[in-house]
Amino acid sequence: MHNFALLLQDAPNAAAIQHLMMVVLAIIPIIYAVIVAIVMVPCWFILKKAGFSPWLSLMCLIPSLGTLVLLYVLAFADWKIAPVGPPGWQPEPPFPPQA
Repeated sequence: MHNFALLLQDAPNAAAIQHLMMVVLAIIPIIYAVIVAIVMVPCWFILKKAGFSPWLSLMCLIPSLGTLVLLYVLAFADWKIAPVGPPGWQPEPPFPPQA
């Protein structure tokens, strides 16, 4: 941050600009990895619960297009899950009051 302030205060020199760009280029992949993880982990669990292979969530690694294709697969494909049946045990209804 100090280098950025110096860059704005003085006339830009090549060494300061190069140092700033190296820092930015080191941070961008980390930010991208965090964003991909934030999108990929929920997709992994949704695909697993929907009956698809959770490995389809790796499509999130392709920026924008992979996530869009994944959403279309989830929206328009038949989910391979069994419907939830009625519970096995139900409580008996209370007896009507006797007069």
